[in-house]
Amino acid sequence: MSIVKRVQQWATFARVWHIYDATWQNPFDSAEIIKRHLMGLYKPIYHPMNDCGDHVIVINTSEIALPGDEWKRRVYFHHTGYPGGASWTLAWELHKKDPTMIMKKAVYNNMKGNLQRRYTMQRLHLFPDGNVPADLLENISNQIRQLRPVPQRLDHYDEEVVKKCPKIIDYPKDYVIR
Repeated sequence: MSIVKRVQQWATFARVWHIYDATWQNPFDSAEIIKRHLMGLYKPIYHPMNDCGDHVIVINTSEIALPGDEWKRRVYFHHTGYPGGASWTLAWELHKKDPTMIMKKAVYNNMKGNLQRRYTMQRLHLFPDGNVPADLLENISNQIRQLRPVPQRLDHYDEEVVKKCPKIIDYPKDYVIR
């Protein structure tokens, strides 16, 4: 095998590092995309018996957005393995304890049928904020696009832009905001 062909083969099977920003994203929809990159499903060389997946760094997991009233209704099950060790935790309580756990469970459950999912999950790196160690940032070569655009809050706009926007209602001078 020539040197050029050998380098092509190494590049084909190399693990790529991706970064994904989970700000205001649904973790269950995001898990689909993250799974594709962790398992290498997007690669033309993918085969179920071949471990060709990549590393994925997910930042801002503390700012995920569940649809509707899922924060109050969704329940996560955990069992310690001992008698009476079963517990059910609401999504908002679990997120308060560990802001990365909901995203981790969503990706893990999305990989049903993958016999290697425990080892595949080792390539998933979750961070509750944007603080990623420098040695991991050096490896990143791709950014995964967000599913939904993140809206800008009104307090982040300049005052000039807000004043230029047309008013919908002119409040009377004696109006009191409670």
